Amino acid sequence: MIRSILALLLCATTVAAASKLPRPSPNLPIHLTPGQITPSQFKGKAVIVALIMTACPHCQETVQYLSGVQKEYGPRGLQVLAAAFNEDAIQQVPGFVQQFKPAFPLGYLSRPEVLQYLGQASMEEIWVPVLVFIDRKGIIRHQHLGDDPFFNEGDKNIRAYIAELLK
Repeated sequence: MIRSILALLLCATTVAAASKLPRPSPNLPIHLTPGQITPSQFKGKAVIVALIMTACPHCQETVQYLSGVQKEYGPRGLQVLAAAFNEDAIQQVPGFVQQFKPAFPLGYLSRPEVLQYLGQASMEEIWVPVLVFIDRKGIIRHQHLGDDPFFNEGDKNIRAYIAELLK
């Protein structure tokens, strides 16, 4: 019994420590068709990772918005990446990409991969879209789940973070 409680506390402490910011961006292989891509491939660039669900209207709007951001800030050193993590993402991503034509790589991940990357416990809800902002050295500076007030002024806040990351 005591071992179980200690193990649970250790796990909770590990998750809490993992989600603190700033922190190094863990490895995140986003599966593409074919191949994969990781944020760490873009060291030296500022990176935004968008974690989405393909049927989510807010996620669809975010992908369209981030396409414009990629076109505007890409030449200055920004790279946007996205991954869907709904249960049927592997089947849905090709049609999603064809429909929304993102100006950046968009692949898929499993829910456990997303939880691990975000430093979230497996029981926690994840509101989408999730945006993760990584600096040129590979450090996560900001991370916002879809229910965060950050999205109330999303354009203003995203642009402020981009300016900070591109310094």
